[in-house]
Amino acid sequence: MGNFVSAVKVCTDHQGGINWLSLSPDGQRLLTGSEDGTARLWSTADSQCHGHLQGHESYITFCHLENEAAFTCSADHTIRKWDVVTGQCLAIYRGHTSIVNRILVAKDYLFSGSYDRTARCWSVDKEKQIQEFRGHRNCVLTLAHYSSRDVLEEEEEEEEEEEKVSRDLLVTGSTDCTVKVWWVSSGRCYQTLLGHTGAVLCLILDAPNRELFSGSTDYTIRTWNIVTGEQLKVFKEHQGSVICLELVNRHLYSGSADRTVKCWFVDTGERIQTYKAHKHSVSTLKYHAGILFTGSGDACARAFNSRSGVLQKIFRGHKFIINCIQIHNELLYTASHDGTLRIWDIRGICKRNKRRLKKERSVQGRSSQKGSLSRLFNNKVGCMVQQENGE
Repeated sequence: MGNFVSAVKVCTDHQGGINWLSLSPDGQRLLTGSEDGTARLWSTADSQCHGHLQGHESYITFCHLENEAAFTCSADHTIRKWDVVTGQCLAIYRGHTSIVNRILVAKDYLFSGSYDRTARCWSVDKEKQIQEFRGHRNCVLTLAHYSSRDVLEEEEEEEEEEEKVSRDLLVTGSTDCTVKVWWVSSGRCYQTLLGHTGAVLCLILDAPNRELFSGSTDYTIRTWNIVTGEQLKVFKEHQGSVICLELVNRHLYSGSADRTVKCWFVDTGERIQTYKAHKHSVSTLKYHAGILFTGSGDACARAFNSRSGVLQKIFRGHKFIINCIQIHNELLYTASHDGTLRIWDIRGICKRNKRRLKKERSVQGRSSQKGSLSRLFNNKVGCMVQQENGE
């Protein structure tokens, strides 16, 4: 029983399942978006609800929190912007003709993807649509954003003269099995990445290395060169849809409907660890301080040693699928379709893991020192042999 952890607090304010949980960049607030059509703002200082955001006419699918503003999107076809202090609705972005699945805030842009087969770009401040990205044959499920300055060399940029006004690009993943890259300024499709044979459920971008990772219902993860559109690698070991991805220090973690998480070394494509114990799909994951935290359709969250794959703790208490997790100040926040936000103390796990990492580094250091001394000794012996042989 020592493997199980009890929540330090259970927040039951929502009247419907929580679909997403967002943490502000400064770590002071959390935002939950719910099936009850409302969003709530929570203080990480006291874990109390300090804002009830009401106005959507249907359930909230996704939410995003900045330090001064909150954003929600809904099945009512709209996106809303809210003041985090007053809870007042500051803007309503209208234009989509079906459920808005996902939003992304970057610079002064707000991007959205919808079941209406389009993605759109809005001015955050002017409540105005700037661009529409039309070309997918089915709904847009996931988004990523980058600037060509992050990935293109100067001579390559010269080839894109018509896009000089703005070098921002939007990446969209769709149930039509494709990933598309778009110039934000013109709405023109820059690349269509073909290879998946199932819906693209998740994207993660590594702009400095010019790489994009996509997970799909075809059970694979694919790596793409974001500049050329070339498919670089296919990770094929999952036996179910790839639902979520996390990239940390050139290690890619993938959560799947096959009830496992796998860790891959990006540079070689080698699968180096599999994390088991889930009794249902892995719906969400997050890496923190050498620990891999997962949320599952079996209503449990889990903590694994990221290197060994050993299960360290099970967080039990939710009644339905855990849709999202966040970590701040060694507290784990889990949001579930049961309508609750649960808060768990992970200080003990983090402390033990830090001690373990410190010990491993110490052992590695001694091994390295021994190796150096051994090499030095062997070199000396080699020199002596050469001298005796008159070489």
